[in-house]
Parts: sequence; C-alpha cells; structure tokens
Amino acid sequence: MVFNPLTVRKLRRFRSIKRGYYSFLILTGLIVLSFFGELLVNNRALIVRHDGHWYFPTYGSNLPGTTFGYDYTYETNYRDLQARLRTENKGDWVLMPPVTYSPNENTSFEGVFKPAPPSWMGGPPGHWLGTDTTGRDIFARLFYGIRIAILFSLSFMVLTYLVGITIGCLMGYYGGVFDLIVQRLIEIWSNIPFLYMVIILFSVIPSTFSIPVRIGLLLVVMVLFSWTSMTYYMRTATYREKARDYTAAAIVLGATGWQTFWYVTLPNIKWGLIYGVILCNARAMGEFGAVSVVSGHIRGQTNTMPLHVEVLYNEYQSVAAFAVASLLALLALVTLVIKSVVEWRHEREMKAAAELPPENPNARLAPAVS
Repeated sequence: MVFNPLTVRKLRRFRSIKRGYYSFLILTGLIVLSFFGELLVNNRALIVRHDGHWYFPTYGSNLPGTTFGYDYTYETNYRDLQARLRTENKGDWVLMPPVTYSPNENTSFEGVFKPAPPSWMGGPPGHWLGTDTTGRDIFARLFYGIRIAILFSLSFMVLTYLVGITIGCLMGYYGGVFDLIVQRLIEIWSNIPFLYMVIILFSVIPSTFSIPVRIGLLLVVMVLFSWTSMTYYMRTATYREKARDYTAAAIVLGATGWQTFWYVTLPNIKWGLIYGVILCNARAMGEFGAVSVVSGHIRGQTNTMPLHVEVLYNEYQSVAAFAVASLLALLALVTLVIKSVVEWRHEREMKAAAELPPENPNARLAPAVS
C-alpha cells in the first residue's frame, strides 16, 4: 500500500507523540495476543509425541485418556500426561502452553474448591494470579475476558456507527419532512427504558442457547439502544458542511449526491467520528460487564474486568478488587490519552488552516496578458 506524502507526514507525527503511539502499540498487542489465546493459555497440549504418533490437541477434537494408556474415556489431563511421560523417560513428550489452565477448569486447593493465592505467594503452582471461589484460574479468565470484551466492543462500535452515521447523514442531507419524521421516531425510541428491555429479553431466552448466541443477542440489544446519540451529531455536522461553499462548488461541477458526501462532506467531519470511535469502544467494554451482571445468563461463563471487580468485592477480597479496578482505571486513562492526542492534532490542523492566506478572487478574473 502506497500512502500519499500528507498521510506519511501525519503518521510520522503520530509516532513522535510517545504517549499515544505506545498506547496504540499496547492495545494492538493485547488484541493480537488475544487471538492466539489457545496457544498461550490452555489446559490442552500444543503437541504430544506418544508411541511414535503425533497429536495436536489444541485445535483438534477431544482425545480420551485411553488414547495415552489411561483407564478413563473423558478428555485427557495433559498436565498429568506430561508428568507421567517425563517420569517414564521413553522419548515421549508433551509441549504445553505457558499457562496450563483453561478459564472454565476447576482445580482444588488443599482438597477443596476454594480461592487460592497466586503461586508466587504460596499458592498452587501455575496459577499466576490465584483462583476464584470455584478453583478457576483468574489469569486465564481475565485473558479470555479481554478477547471477548475487545471483540464485543469493536463489533458494537462498528454496528452503532454504521446505523448512526447512515441515518444521521440522511437526516442532515435531505432535511425537510424526512428530517422531522425521523427525529420524532428517534425521540420515541429513546424513551424506551434500556435496562428493563435487557432484563425482559434475557428472562425469556431459553437456557439451551449457547454463550455466543447470548452474547450476540446482547450485542444487538445494545446497538438498538445506542445508535440514536450518534445521529444528532452527524445530522448537525452534515447540515453545517452542506452549507459550505466547497459543497456547492462540487454540486455545480456535476458531482452526484453520493460523491459529494463521500469526498467532500465526510472528510470534513472525520474528527467527530474519531472521537466517537474511541469513546464508544471504551464505553462498550465497560457496559458489557455491567449488562452481563443484569442478564444473569452470561455471568459465570465469561469474565470481564467489571464483572471480576464485582465478584471479588462480594467475596470480601477488597485488595484484589481494588487492584483490578485500578487496572480498569488505567485502561480508561489510556483511552483519554489517545483522545487528547486526537484533539491536539485536530487543533493544530485547524490553526494551520486558519493561518493560510485568503484566496484573492481578483486573481482569477484578471485577463490573460499575451
């Protein structure tokens, strides 16, 4: 992909802003790592070499214990298999991920399923952040919770903006009766209580629905009640840009309505879109945890930071709850830093545009000198 010189200069300028640039790298790194979660945090082995055969359980089917000489038919415990093969020393081996526990696996501590401290504080080995009340690894649950929260927030942002931008721009571009009718419909829709709708919806969802289906339904409900705020901004911005001289010039030169919007109007309202993308993404990550508590059907199957703070607080683990809440607050600060960088760049561009010398209309009217 070849960028124009202006884009290259902007990218170089963005890299010079250390806070925004490194925040972007950290967030991108977390997103990339979350997509390889099964290779990093999992109770399934990556590779098993046994009796001359190769097995790849991570992305394959469940392998019963009888495959490796055990007397049970449920899925193999690969940690036990790794320890056994090391003891036998017959050339067979097991390669495990760095964290050998899955987010929904229950492990006992002192013979009981109860909270355990981190391994570096005297807890069971392999549990970097300890376990919760049912013996599930906290680090594994937070790791997979990050992936769920990021995918949910990105999907929420894309769908919300797709609906909000489309309807808002149509309202601002066409105006008149269409604008008035859509405004009244938005006002009616905005008065429907969002929280009660979530409670009612998840009270009638069958328990047989899978977790991805429930999360998808939650996403649809949140999008249906979140797009209205974006329409007002886009309507105002489109109204303003529609009255500009360069918009009228594009129409006079023969540009269609779509060309005028895509190449003239939309580039001039991009900063508002960028602000909204950042804040909408941060909002979705927090709202997902809060609404999951209300729904009741998702809680316990997925774990996000707001959910985990609530669980720790109810278990009277105030220090741990404060630590996770502080990490969530840090993510919010990173979001605000990115927003501040975007605002600073916008102000610089507006200032540079204001300092440009005005165009002399007489220069265009001057007769050519032969």
